[in-house]
Amino acid sequence: MKVVILAGGMGTRLGEETVSKPKPMVEIGGKPILWHIMKTYSSYGFHDFVICCGYKGPMIKDYFINYNHYQSDCTYLTGTQEIETVHSRVEPWKVTLVNTGLKTMTAGRILRAREYIGEEPFLLTYGDGVADLNIPELLDFHRAHGKIITISTTQPPGRFGALSIDEGGVIRGFKEKARKDQSWVNIGYMVCEPKIYEYLGDGAEMLEAGPFEKLAADEQMAAYPHPGFWSPMDTIHDRDYLEKLWQSGEAPWAAGWK
Repeated sequence: MKVVILAGGMGTRLGEETVSKPKPMVEIGGKPILWHIMKTYSSYGFHDFVICCGYKGPMIKDYFINYNHYQSDCTYLTGTQEIETVHSRVEPWKVTLVNTGLKTMTAGRILRAREYIGEEPFLLTYGDGVADLNIPELLDFHRAHGKIITISTTQPPGRFGALSIDEGGVIRGFKEKARKDQSWVNIGYMVCEPKIYEYLGDGAEMLEAGPFEKLAADEQMAAYPHPGFWSPMDTIHDRDYLEKLWQSGEAPWAAGWK
């Protein structure tokens, strides 16, 4: 089964980080977040990737074209300009990199990559969030519910502390908002049947707008509840948070990597 990753956005809220590179290439622990996402899928045996490129797409292409050299010990022969791989540490990945346009909407990116995705069910996610999600369990859930698309969802902790204040204005308690107090959010990590193409129209909308609304109206969306770790990388604060977790040696999304 192919894994489709939407990696064409600009990521404007990451400031200077995305002036020189596309958002999926912003690094956590010296590796692009795109690599972290692919490692999660790969740890469950999914090695066939279709990456929908857009903003600064050539940088993503260059990374994978030279990936073997980046990950391996090499001997460079200056006379013949040959490169000999001495010890390879690369994953068994097949990576198809598709030019899907600079300002193309997410629905359009999927349509432009359709010939590489094929007419079989596929996994789909965004190139800017990590989770400790069990992919085989997600697939089992999807198959059991028989819908066109299953999206992974969670109730993230609140970004603001919840205060307990008495009638006199004295704070009696302060804690992070409980997950049950939060709305469910889409964290990506989706499973799609090929019938999803029928809902994408001409690709001029964001996937999360018209197509998802139509799928929901037709009762063709299932929600897989993920109780574990998930974090987007939308801001510099998010990036620093993920970097801190990685440097601690306890990054939850990497715990199950093989």
